[in-house]
Amino acid sequence: MRLNKTLKNIVDGIQDKKGRNVRVVDLRKIDDTICDFIVICEGNTPTQVSAISDSVENKMRTEMGVKSLSIAGKNNNLWVAMDFADIVVHVFVPDFRQFYDIDNLWEDAKFEDIPDLD
Repeated sequence: MRLNKTLKNIVDGIQDKKGRNVRVVDLRKIDDTICDFIVICEGNTPTQVSAISDSVENKMRTEMGVKSLSIAGKNNNLWVAMDFADIVVHVFVPDFRQFYDIDNLWEDAKFEDIPDLD
């Protein structure tokens, strides 16, 4: 899967704050999904999760002229979900990502794992 401009800006926003283990889930060929893509990543601490979600929001606003429809989880920054209509971004601390295991909810989806920058 080749990342479109919107997905690339989201991934860039994640990587700007050293987000890791980025996975893009393509849901376009699955019926009755709430979005076309899900982007999942992690930060090591709640502070980094907050920085990553802020970076994604800033990148989308400045580069794409798009604001998120809603953001949930900013009160504790253990799992932040950002809704950009056709794309939903999930930023986790590693323990929460492992516990909720949303990476594996759509076994029929197409996945692309983005290499970490370091």
